[in-house]
Amino acid sequence: MNLTLRIWRQRTPEEPGAMRTYEVKGISEDMSFLEMLDHLNEELILAGDEPVAFDHDCREGICGACGMVINGAAHGPERATTCQLHMRHFSDGDTIDVEPWRAAAFPVVKDLVVDRSAFDRIIGAGGYVSVPTGSAPEAHATPVPKPTADLAFEHAECIGCGACVAACPNGSAMLFTSAKVVHLNVLPQGAPERESRVLDMVDTMDAQGFGGCTNTGECATACPKGIPLTAIGRMNREYLRASVKGRGR
Repeated sequence: MNLTLRIWRQRTPEEPGAMRTYEVKGISEDMSFLEMLDHLNEELILAGDEPVAFDHDCREGICGACGMVINGAAHGPERATTCQLHMRHFSDGDTIDVEPWRAAAFPVVKDLVVDRSAFDRIIGAGGYVSVPTGSAPEAHATPVPKPTADLAFEHAECIGCGACVAACPNGSAMLFTSAKVVHLNVLPQGAPERESRVLDMVDTMDAQGFGGCTNTGECATACPKGIPLTAIGRMNREYLRASVKGRGR
């Protein structure tokens, strides 16, 4: 398979970037998208050129590090992380555009690498639970009904890749933040910080420069882990509840 790649290249955050065109040949349809980029980088290094910088880690769809926009879609044409996208989804002779996440809160560091530390600050604002000191409690000490446990697990699947932000026309982080709020707030272990968690995490999200949510639904469509759009409604109700109670500040 022979392909034409148009890739965003940007040496530093301060320098302007631009799309550069590369021809790659002999790509196997069984390669992952990242393996294809590895192939390109090997050729660039042998030619004395600088390889394309991109984030990756586990390459198993778990860590969420490998985000990039492929042909205008976050993570590409399949509902999966970029590392789990295989070249069989493209055809010989295709032209593929590869860009970094586009969001004000995710500034470009280099090429396809963006700074997603804004997510870390949202988590730091309330993504924790209070635990007593001493030995760990028994696993079944606090009964959790199965529907509640299933709901918590569904939202805990969020890997923080940022596809929701990249797909949103407003650059909103509501799906990410709501997933983190809901998966803790529905559990009894998350009750002590229930009000402060949602208030602090939403306020921190706004302070990071993310856009507002207008319920277009692109975030849930692009999410590789299937976080439901209903998470945003649940978080909004939690935020209203906390605001009315006037607690957690």
